[in-house]
Amino acid sequence: MNDVCRLLDLRYPIIQGGMGNISNAELASAVSEAGGLGTIGAGTMTPDEVEALIIETKRRTNRPFAVNIPLQVTPHAAEIAELVIKHQVPVVSLSAGNPAPWIPRFAEHGIKVIVVVASVSQAKKAEAAGADLVVAEGYEAAGINSPLELTTMTLIPQVVSAVRIPVIAAGGIGDGRGLLAALALGAQGVQLGTRLVATKEAPFHEAYKQRLVEAKENETVIVGRSVGRIRRVMRTPYVEKLLEYEQQGMPLEQFQEYTSEDRHRRGALLGDFHEGFINAGQIAGLIDGVPTVAELFEQMMTEAKTQWQSLSTLFR
Repeated sequence: MNDVCRLLDLRYPIIQGGMGNISNAELASAVSEAGGLGTIGAGTMTPDEVEALIIETKRRTNRPFAVNIPLQVTPHAAEIAELVIKHQVPVVSLSAGNPAPWIPRFAEHGIKVIVVVASVSQAKKAEAAGADLVVAEGYEAAGINSPLELTTMTLIPQVVSAVRIPVIAAGGIGDGRGLLAALALGAQGVQLGTRLVATKEAPFHEAYKQRLVEAKENETVIVGRSVGRIRRVMRTPYVEKLLEYEQQGMPLEQFQEYTSEDRHRRGALLGDFHEGFINAGQIAGLIDGVPTVAELFEQMMTEAKTQWQSLSTLFR
């Protein structure tokens, strides 16, 4: 058992990404029941919506789970923080903002704090502020990303060398080979997002899952560079229109309208790829099926072990 499993009381060092605004208790509880850490992403949901998800997740599992609070995205950060404390959620994940003012409040209640970072300097600041773990995320990941655009392969070993707390790798990981690679780089766990969308328990539209299964290696694209808002999405008819508008000089306000959470929900929950979009990381090119979460985790661990045994012959 490594530090991530020990700190968070997990069977496997696998954490679910937040998936803000399309989060659900079904997938979060399935991840926790399978031995990982399920996560509810608050996104821009209201406190009542988040509380309902916390209650439903607790009804479905007795295992640890987390709530992700995107500090500068949600207008309800303070209220959601209090909900985490009220319902004794064992882990909180902080992203998209300065975690330092928030960490002591969670620490007072024995809540483990994960901070999502995109650079070495952010990781060092998170550690200094009292974070228990950091998730270092490369821009291979789905959804909103850092404008630094650092890759997972280069980011992880630098962060591992810079901090003493456990590091979790995110971005471009979805199978046992990716898990083993992350561990080889010094991470003590991985965070999955896109790969968990294509699981049986994930209550997203079947068209979303099928699009991931069919995706080739080059079918995710970055939108928002022209307005300083980096987001990785799947190439769809709606995204093609968005890219065209960007080339024509789309202002920030229009970009935000075209990438609103309403458009996100249309794609992910309704399967409407003409009026909505779907987030997808570069790992989509490796997705070839829709297993249960438990099956996925078992496959990953078996594949990582097999790959390690194969590689270990090189060092005898």
